[in-house]
Amino acid sequence: MSEKRYRVGMIGAGVMGERMIDAVLKHPDYQIIAISDVSEKRAQEAAARSGNAAWYTNYQELLDQEDVDLIYLAVPPKFHHSIALEVLARKKHLLCEKPLANSLKEAEEMLEAAEEAGVVHAMHFPMYYQSVLPEMITRLETVGDLRRIDILTHFHQWPRPWQQTPWLAGREQGGFIREVLPHFVHLTYSLFGDLQVVRSHVDYPDDPQACEVGVAAYLELADGTPVTVNGLAGIAHQEHLDYRIYGTKGTLSLVNWTNLYAGLEGEALEPVTLQLQERLIQLLDEMAKAISGEEARLVTFETGVKVQKVLEDLLGKE
Repeated sequence: MSEKRYRVGMIGAGVMGERMIDAVLKHPDYQIIAISDVSEKRAQEAAARSGNAAWYTNYQELLDQEDVDLIYLAVPPKFHHSIALEVLARKKHLLCEKPLANSLKEAEEMLEAAEEAGVVHAMHFPMYYQSVLPEMITRLETVGDLRRIDILTHFHQWPRPWQQTPWLAGREQGGFIREVLPHFVHLTYSLFGDLQVVRSHVDYPDDPQACEVGVAAYLELADGTPVTVNGLAGIAHQEHLDYRIYGTKGTLSLVNWTNLYAGLEGEALEPVTLQLQERLIQLLDEMAKAISGEEARLVTFETGVKVQKVLEDLLGKE
């Protein structure tokens, strides 16, 4: 078997790490040579899953001992900044999970460090690599003049049953505003350009350590088009996500990530047939292009900083 082109070190072996391992194993250009996780059990299991890669419980040992080309960073947001700065100081290419950081200042410092290092820097926003985005872009012509965008994120339980980790339930770095809304903020950037928060109200439980249970916000695109956010957790309602675009001639609705509906004036919304792609494979394809010096379609840290600014304004952080 021929040697693959790019050696990957993974820092973080949780749910997203497992998905990335499966994608890298399928891809002809990459091999996982090392994995780090604070849990020895997770690190060992992930290393075995990836083809007996080296494993560590301290990411600094991975960086010291392994000759990697690309680091995939999938730890909780609180730790993105400090780890990323060490990775970038060693001039390693970096693929980071969202949100970019845990504050706007941290995100800006990560972008500056990445640009100074002269490496490929990118973020994982799944919808950007799904066929749903180009389909929505094509169908925007049928919408007519844009009137409003509504973003609805409703959860019966938060964290969701498959995400039962304490940090996701905490106010410091968890909550659905940080975990889910970045996807829809980025989707809005991809479709329409810049947006800003005009006002936002966040509901918190009595526990001062617990994350939000609701958000109602009003944002605007650069041309003044309204964007509303309606988020709730802990309601008697199954999880439901809806990103809806209203125009003078038609409506588009993206439901639960991958289900697109469209309707023209006076019509009911009807499902749009999509050929779903393996989004992580698409992302890895683009990373390989960028690392080899080719033009690539990536979400860079520059966009990550813009998304971070919106998140901070939604949360009302100073």
